[in-house]
Amino acid sequence: MKIKIGSSIKSGFTLIEVVLVVTIIGLLVAVGVPNYMKARDNSRLSVIYSNLQQIEMAKSQWAIENRKTTGDQVDDLAMLFPYFRGGKITDAIQETYVPNAVGTPAEANLPAGVNLGPYASGSAIPAP
Repeated sequence: MKIKIGSSIKSGFTLIEVVLVVTIIGLLVAVGVPNYMKARDNSRLSVIYSNLQQIEMAKSQWAIENRKTTGDQVDDLAMLFPYFRGGKITDAIQETYVPNAVGTPAEANLPAGVNLGPYASGSAIPAP
C-alpha cells in the first residue's frame, strides 16, 4: 500500500492563460457593444417612422371625413386619436409628434440630450 503525502502537481490557470481569456472577452465586447447600440438606434428610428406614417394616414382620413383641404391646420394630435390603430401611438424615446397642416408632413421632435442615428438632440425628424 502506497501512501501519498504531498503532491508536487499543482492545478490551475497560469497568468498568461487568464490574461489571454480576458483579452479575448474584451475584444468581443468591443465589437459587440457598438453593433448593439446601432441596432437599438435603428429600431427606435423605425418606430418613429412608423408612427409618422400612421399620423399621416390618420390625418388624411380626418381631412376627408371633416371636408378639410390642403393647408387646413390640425390643432392637436388628440384630434387624430380615433383614426389610430389602438386609439394611440406609442413613443420610442419620449419624442413629441407635431401633426402640422394637411398636406404638410408630420414631424417628430427628439427630446433634449438624445441623439438618434443621423439626428442630433432636439432636432425634428420628418415623415418619410
